[in-house]
Amino acid sequence: MRLPYIPDPPNFTNEDDKAVEQRVRKRRGEKGLIALDRTLLHAPPVADGWYISMPLSSSSSRLTPSNNPHPTEISPTQTQTVLTHPPRTPPPTSVLGAKLSAVLAYTDAMTLDVTVPDEVFAALREHFSEKEVVEITATVAAYNCVSRFLVALDVGERNAQGGPVEGGRE
Repeated sequence: MRLPYIPDPPNFTNEDDKAVEQRVRKRRGEKGLIALDRTLLHAPPVADGWYISMPLSSSSSRLTPSNNPHPTEISPTQTQTVLTHPPRTPPPTSVLGAKLSAVLAYTDAMTLDVTVPDEVFAALREHFSEKEVVEITATVAAYNCVSRFLVALDVGERNAQGGPVEGGRE
């Protein structure tokens, strides 16, 4: 971690900061404060806004079957395909189906290029309502935000660990 974690429990004297801490603790339940919380609480208003605005909290930058906002039955083969498929190449609809392939292509475009090509958006739109498109977009954006925050500050001391790289290989 590039910053020291705040102590647990924090030494807040400001009542507003204490209230933020209590909201974060309530959200976490018995688990207590995690490394992300102990980083965000350096700036309690940021922590408060973070947890109000994030639909989900994860360190993943690619939607995987375990965190897909529209869960369906996904086979082990499909899971492996999502995890190993090279970004910026069309997902194999023969394995994933058109709907999951559209979500994967959209996620990769948002994550890797920020700008989503019209054809990628059109493929997503074929399968999802306006509400669902907003939910998917907000979820991908939230995962990307969380990932960038965690990596920039090395929260959890995981930057030195290996992981997936472009092309689906470590």
